[in-house]
This record gives sequence, C-alpha cells and structure tokens, in this order.
Amino acid sequence: MTYAKQQKSVLPDPWIQLRQYTSARIALGRSGGSAPTNACLDFKLAHARARDAVNESFQTNQLALEIEALGMDIVTVSSQAADQTNYLKRPDLGRRLDKDSETLLPQYASDDDLVILVSGGLSALAAHRQTKAVLERLLPKLRSDSWKLAPAVLAHFGRVALQDQVGKLLNAKLALILLGERPGLGSPDSLGAYLVFKPQSGNTDANRNCVSNIRPEGLPPAAAAETLYYLLSQAKAREISGIELKDEREYALGHDEQKHLKSE
Repeated sequence: MTYAKQQKSVLPDPWIQLRQYTSARIALGRSGGSAPTNACLDFKLAHARARDAVNESFQTNQLALEIEALGMDIVTVSSQAADQTNYLKRPDLGRRLDKDSETLLPQYASDDDLVILVSGGLSALAAHRQTKAVLERLLPKLRSDSWKLAPAVLAHFGRVALQDQVGKLLNAKLALILLGERPGLGSPDSLGAYLVFKPQSGNTDANRNCVSNIRPEGLPPAAAAETLYYLLSQAKAREISGIELKDEREYALGHDEQKHLKSE
C-alpha cells in the first residue's frame, strides 16, 4: 500500500476535536487494527529523544560562561558517581560529593543566604536549555532584596539531595538545585527546581519544595522564576520549607499572565 493510500485508510477518532487542547497522544485514529504510521513514527522519535536526553553529557563550559555573564562566580564539583552508568544505577552515589569536591567547597564557605546548584540530572538537555532563562529572571529579584549569594555550584552527576551536603559545607541558609527531570515522551528538556531551608544531612523530600516541568511548553521560565522567588523569600523569612511551606499567593497566574511571562 502506498503512503497516500494508507493516509486515506486512516479512520479518524471521535475525540479528534480535543487534540487542540493537549499535547498528549489522544485521538490518533487507526489504520485497520493498528495506529497510523505517522503516529507510530512520532512515538518512536519521542522515545529516541528521551533516551538521548538521559544519555547526554552535562557540559559545564558553556553553562559556566552563561552563569558568569549573570554576575555569579562558579565552582565545579563532582558526586561520587564516576560516570553516567554509575549515576543511573546507583542514585545514592549522586547524593554525595567525591573527596576532592568535599575538600574544595569549605574554602568558599561564608554566611550566605542561598547557594544555587545546577546539575544535568536525568536530562542534561534540560539544564543546558532552561537554566540561563530561569536565572536571568530570578537573580535580579534576589539582588533587589540584598540576598547574599554563594558561588553557583555546577555538579557533575548530582542528585537532588546533593544540595544538602553542598549547602552545609558552604554554610548557606538555603539551597536551590536546578536539574533535568526524567524525560517524558514529549518533554525531553524539562527542568526541575528543588529548594530546602537549612540544608543538612538527614533532610528528606518532605523538607523540600519542588517546581517542575520548567520549559517554554510547560511552566515558562519567567513564571518559574516568579514562583521560586516567592518560595525562597517565604522560606528565608519564615525559616521553613517542604510540607510546611505552601504557595499561598492570592491567585494563580491566569491565561493572560502566563502568556505574557512565556513571551518574555
């Protein structure tokens, strides 16, 4: 069967009008008892992009230049995960610094309000694409409130909990880590942000606040920066984070506000 004939044989789905409201794979139609060829190929492409995102190396050189251009000093560290294979198989190794990094960081310790970490996580692509867009909106807000910022820490093979050890060694009141989230079949470049008050050993996910799906097609970087600024400010003032700290702003961003922030 030729491609043109196959296209004619595709039966439309009755939900097809709903496709305009979501990027989810709904109302794909069918060709005989199977999904159409285009839908199958699109699925395989999305799966390949997700796998590529997981396996992409975290490149710190360009990211360091971008963050330095925003007025921050940079410190590069590594976790105990020696390579990507160990990182994926041993999540515990990504939560602790290697010996060299553990020795290095105390040299930068000060009485700072916040340390910002960046790591590739499970999608270095997300860290490469979204970090600058978030920080160039977040940093001016923090500086306008006279926040004392530690050097930005770029971490190879870092997991979320690495922020506890880093924050403790730098004597920072709060730690914020930006890292790539596990890719979905349509979102290979989604960034996650986790913040914690009083970073220290023993913190759990209940002690952290998470802002997820940061990307232009999800939560736009400008809106993410607004949310992070609010949460960080509340955490600093009230000395709490995690389940004790909620987003209590008077209203959630409406469609017009989201559209405006996305266009920034």
